Amino acid sequence: MDSQANDNLRVFSGTSNPGLTEKISDYLGIPVGESRIDQFPDGETLVRVLDDVRGRDCFVVQSTCPPVNNNLMELLIFLDCLHRASAMRITAVLPYFGYARQDRKSEGRTPISAKLVANLISTTHVDRILAMDLHAEQVQGFFDIPVDHLQACPVISAYFRELHLSDRVILSPDVGNVKTANVYAQEIGGELAVIDKRRVSGSEAEATRIIGDVRGRDVLMCDDMITTAGTICSAVKLARDNGARSIRIAATHGIFADPAVERLGQAGIDELVVTDTVPLNDKAKQLPNLKVLSVSSLLGEAIYRIHNNQSISAIFERHKRGKNG
Repeated sequence: MDSQANDNLRVFSGTSNPGLTEKISDYLGIPVGESRIDQFPDGETLVRVLDDVRGRDCFVVQSTCPPVNNNLMELLIFLDCLHRASAMRITAVLPYFGYARQDRKSEGRTPISAKLVANLISTTHVDRILAMDLHAEQVQGFFDIPVDHLQACPVISAYFRELHLSDRVILSPDVGNVKTANVYAQEIGGELAVIDKRRVSGSEAEATRIIGDVRGRDVLMCDDMITTAGTICSAVKLARDNGARSIRIAATHGIFADPAVERLGQAGIDELVVTDTVPLNDKAKQLPNLKVLSVSSLLGEAIYRIHNNQSISAIFERHKRGKNG
C-alpha cells in the first residue's frame, strides 16, 4: 500500500477482535492507532484515543459478537470519542453485526432490534458503516448513512477451489439459504441441492429429504453464521444418510454458542471452515478439522478504497476477472 496516501488514515481496534485489526493494519502498512480501553469497577467503559485524530480519516474495527451488549456499548463510546476529538470522517468497521437476525417482527409485541441498534450507532455521528455478511441484506437499509456490505464468499470459495474436489455439490441446509448456496455454486462450481424441511410443531422443523443428488459426492454447505449448529448438524446427518462421500461446512461467522461445539464434534464433519470476523472461543478451538480463513485483506482493501474514495464493488469485479482468467 502507498504509505504517503495513508498518512491521514487511522485504524483503531476495539477489544472484540484485536487480532483481526492487526492483520488489517499490516495489509495497509500502518500501525494500529493507539487507544486505551478501561473498565471501571461498576462495569462502565472508558475509551481514550491516544493518537491525534483531528482532521483525520478514522476507522474503528469492532465486531459486536458475544458478549454482544458489552462490545456494542464499547463501539458506541469509541465512535463518540472520535467525534468529540474532531476526526474528519469516522467509519465503523463491523466484521460481525450482532442483532442482525432480529430484522423483523416475528410475532406480536416484539422489537425490531436490528433497526434499534442501527439507530444507536447512527447517533454517534459516525459517517459510514463497513460490514461483512449481514444476516439479511435489508439490514443495510436500517442505517441512514452509507453502508458498504462485503461478502466473505471470495475468500471461502478460493479455499474450496484449491481442494480440487472432483464431484462437488453445494447443499443448502434449508430453503431460506438457497440464494447464498447458489452464489457459492457459481463461485466454486458444482450442482445445487436443497434440504426440504417440514414443520412438525410451532417451534420445531424436521429435515425430511434432499432435493438433488448427493450420493457418492463431496458435499459443501455454506452459511453466513454458525450459532448453535442445530440446522447444520441435522443437515449433515441427512446428507450422510443419503450417501454423501464427504461433507464440509463453511460459515463467515463462527459464533459457536452452546451447544454448537458438542453438536459439531459428534456430527462426523470432514472439515469445518470459518473466517476470523469473530475470535474463536476456547471450546471452538478444540474442534477437530477446523480451518480459519482471514478476511483481513478484504477488509483492508475496502478501507484503503474508502479512504481514497475509490469503488468498493471493484474489489469483487477484480475477483471475478481473476477467477475467470
